Amino acid sequence: MNGISGAVHRPGDAGYDTHRSGYNRVIEHKPALVVEAADADDVAAAVRLAAAEERPVAVQATGHGPAVPADDAVLVHTGRMTGVRVDPTARTARLAAGVRWRDVLAVTVPHGLAPLNGSSPVVGAVGYTTGGGIGMLGRRYGFAADHVRAVDLVTADGRLRRLTATQEPDLFWAVRGGKGNFGVVTALEVDLFPVTRLYGGGLYFGAEAVPDALRAYAEWTRTVPDEMTSSVLMVLVPDIEAAPAPLRGRYVMHLRIAWCGAPEEGERLVAPLRAAAPALMDSLGVLPYERVGSIHHEPTDPAASYGRNVTLRALEPDTVAALLAAAGPDAGAPYAVELRHLGGAYARPPAVPNAVGGRDAAFSLSTMSLADGADLDALRAAHEGLHGRLRPWLAPGLFNFLGVHDATEETVRAAFDPVAYERLVAVKTEHDPGNLFRINHNIPPRTSA
Repeated sequence: MNGISGAVHRPGDAGYDTHRSGYNRVIEHKPALVVEAADADDVAAAVRLAAAEERPVAVQATGHGPAVPADDAVLVHTGRMTGVRVDPTARTARLAAGVRWRDVLAVTVPHGLAPLNGSSPVVGAVGYTTGGGIGMLGRRYGFAADHVRAVDLVTADGRLRRLTATQEPDLFWAVRGGKGNFGVVTALEVDLFPVTRLYGGGLYFGAEAVPDALRAYAEWTRTVPDEMTSSVLMVLVPDIEAAPAPLRGRYVMHLRIAWCGAPEEGERLVAPLRAAAPALMDSLGVLPYERVGSIHHEPTDPAASYGRNVTLRALEPDTVAALLAAAGPDAGAPYAVELRHLGGAYARPPAVPNAVGGRDAAFSLSTMSLADGADLDALRAAHEGLHGRLRPWLAPGLFNFLGVHDATEETVRAAFDPVAYERLVAVKTEHDPGNLFRINHNIPPRTSA
C-alpha cells in the first residue's frame, strides 16, 4: 500500500486494537490506520500518506507516555524496527526506532559498556532519549540526549534526513529535547560508557519510619558526589501475591540507589540512610549492569495510569513537611509520589548544545495514580492539591515526564528555557509549518498574520 511494506491495520482489522494500544492505557487511541513500519522507507511512506490525506502523524513504540488521543491520525508503530549495532572501539551504538532498553543492554553489556538507559528496561529507547532521558547514570554523565551523536529523521515532507552537529544542526539541536515535534526518528547513534556494575538496590521503610527516612534522605542528597544517582517512591503497596511479603498492603518508602563507583565507597555513602530508621527490606549490593532494571523494579504489564510532573528547586525541611502532609502515610492520597535527585551532570551544559530544559532543577517530582475507570478530572484536582502545598519550591516539569493534562501550550512552553522555546518554534515553523506532528506535547509552529 502506497509503498509501505509493513502491515497496515484499519478499524476492524485483526491487528488494529493490538497496535493502537500502548503500555499506558489512560488514553484510547482511534487512528484512521496503523502502519507497522518495517524500516525507514515505510516511515517515510506513511508520513507522505498522512500529508496527502491531511491527517496528523502519531508515533508509538511502547506507548509509555501518551499525551493526546491519536484520533483520525496515521499511527506509525515502530515496534518492528528493533536493530541495535554496537561499535565497541568508538563506544557508540546505533538504535533503531522501536528498540527497548532491554534490547540495548543485551548487546552492549557483553562489551563492558552501558547506555544512558532509564529505570525501566521495557521503555522505548528513542522516545526516552529525544525527550531528555533521566537515567540510572544521569548525575554522573547527564541527560541521555546530551550524548546523541546522530539522528535519522523523517520530516513532514517525507524525506529521510541525517542530523549531526554539523549536518542540519538546527534540527539536530531541536530533536534532542523537543522529542517528536519535528518528525519521526528512525534511528539514533548514542555514546556508551565503560560501566559494568553498580552498587545499587533499595531500602524499604514502613509507614512509621517514613518521616525520619525522608528527612535523612533530603539532608543526604546535599553532599553526595555525582556518581550517586538516587530516588524515592512513596506508595501504598497493593496486597497482592506479586508484591514481596514484607511490603504487601503497607505504605512504603522505597529509596533507590545507583552508585557507579567502588562498592566499598557505596557502602560508606549509604550508611547514614541505613542508620536513619529500621528498614523492612534492604536489597543493596553489587549488581551486574544488565540487572539495572531491578533497582526501581517497575511494573511491566499494560495499565491505565495517570501522572503529573513538576520539579523542585530544593528539598528543604519545610518541603519535606509539606510533602509528608499531602502524600505521607496518614494523608490517604490517591497517588504515589516519586522524587528523583537531579543536579550533578544534569545541571551542566552538554558539549553539543541541545533543547533539553530543566537543568536548574534540584529534584523531579512525579505523582502517579491507577486510572482504570477513574475520573481524570478528580485525579487532576488531587494531584494539583499536592502541587499547591509545594508551590514555594515548585518549578516547571520535565518534558519527558509531562502527563495527559499537561498537553497545553502553556505547560509545554514552561518546560523549556524561554529562548530555547522560541528557537524550537522557529525550527518547527520551518520544518513542519502544517503541524503534521501534533499528536504529542505539542510545540506549534507560528501562524501567519
